[in-house]
Amino acid sequence: MTPEQIDELRPQLTDGWEVVDYHHLSKTFTFPDFAQALALVNRIGAIAEEEGHHPNISFTWGTAKVDIWTHKIDGLVWSDFVLAAKIDDLGS
Repeated sequence: MTPEQIDELRPQLTDGWEVVDYHHLSKTFTFPDFAQALALVNRIGAIAEEEGHHPNISFTWGTAKVDIWTHKIDGLVWSDFVLAAKIDDLGS
């Protein structure tokens, strides 16, 4: 995607999502404990397997960070924005 296309889609992202260097989407979720962060990671993992589209996820006590881009092209495509929306739909 071109920077112009990314800028057009950016407003559709919910609060917390950032476009980093026009390369990837990033969001950090916060929780009151480790178990809830892990639960989100597991739910994201299930979506990733179902979609065949796997974000980079890191988590620790109370946080889960998600970075999304299409590794094959080393950049953003439409489906990256769709995956971000699906992650937000998890209700976290």
